[in-house]
Amino acid sequence: MSVEVIGEAVDQIDHEVIRHAAAAVLHYFKVERKQTIVTIAEFTAALEEVLRGLGLIVTSTEQKPAPALAGPVAQASLDDLAAETGDGGELLFFPRLREEMRQQLSQSPRLVRFNGLHDCVKRLVGARRWCGRCRAMSDQIVGYLRQCLDENHRADCALVVS
Repeated sequence: MSVEVIGEAVDQIDHEVIRHAAAAVLHYFKVERKQTIVTIAEFTAALEEVLRGLGLIVTSTEQKPAPALAGPVAQASLDDLAAETGDGGELLFFPRLREEMRQQLSQSPRLVRFNGLHDCVKRLVGARRWCGRCRAMSDQIVGYLRQCLDENHRADCALVVS
């Protein structure tokens, strides 16, 4: 993947340097920032910064990013929703999540943002540290939110889960 991001300059840089730099960037997003999803733009910017830090001259050929979505942004905290459901766990959490998504979509936003995924998942799973069950629950929540968005026929609305 890093070869595609770097493009033509790949022949001018040691492949081991690229591999280690890309691994460091992925580690940063996964461990330090606790992100499970990273955009190509985020990855590219971080990789460029690492390569510059190694003394390489890096110039981006990437076009300027598209302007931010115009219109309202709806926000909700997944961790707060999990806390509201108390000991009900998943049984109460998912219906409450669907209700929250409908409420947010009723405002006709261009973007719906749910934050607090990491803490929400650990609360629902009952884990102190991130584990395989946490990863599965995280995927389930994101998939469920996508399904809720699709059910409401909102192709004009973006979904961000962090």
